[in-house]
Formats: sequence, C-alpha cells, structure tokens
Amino acid sequence: MFCRRCALDNHDTFNGEIAIHFPGLKGLDKPIVWVYPKLLVCLECGFTEFTVPERELSVLVRGEAVEGAVVSDKKVARSEEASC
Repeated sequence: MFCRRCALDNHDTFNGEIAIHFPGLKGLDKPIVWVYPKLLVCLECGFTEFTVPERELSVLVRGEAVEGAVVSDKKVARSEEASC
C-alpha cells in the first residue's frame, strides 16, 4: 500500500487513542469522542489514516452522545457531581 501523501511504501500499523473535539466555542458544550483505532502511519512523511467506528461516528454526525459510544460528556459529569 502506497502513502496517499508522499506515494512511498514505508508504513507500519500502531494502536491509537484519540480524543476528537468539536471545533470552536460551541464545541465546549459537546461531548469529547474517544476512539481507539489501528493507525496506519507512513514512516516517511507521517501521514496517518484511521477509521472512526460507527457509534462514535454517529456522535460526530449528531453532535450529542449516543448509547454505547465512548464519550466524555460534561453534562453527565455535572449531574454526577451534583449527586455526590
């Protein structure tokens, strides 16, 4: 497989842990989406590819948490703090 950026064939696969944040000030009120993909990294230029799983992708599309998705949601954290 050749890199889509530099067209060389020097890559390796790594495990990843990525927090995806919505942009801008409005993003502060949206959940942080966590994904743990396999990363395909070009060892020449650093270009990296990965796939966002379906449930976490639906959070990015909707802008709100969905059941079963791995997210950090401030709304949930606040309600838990209030009940302590």
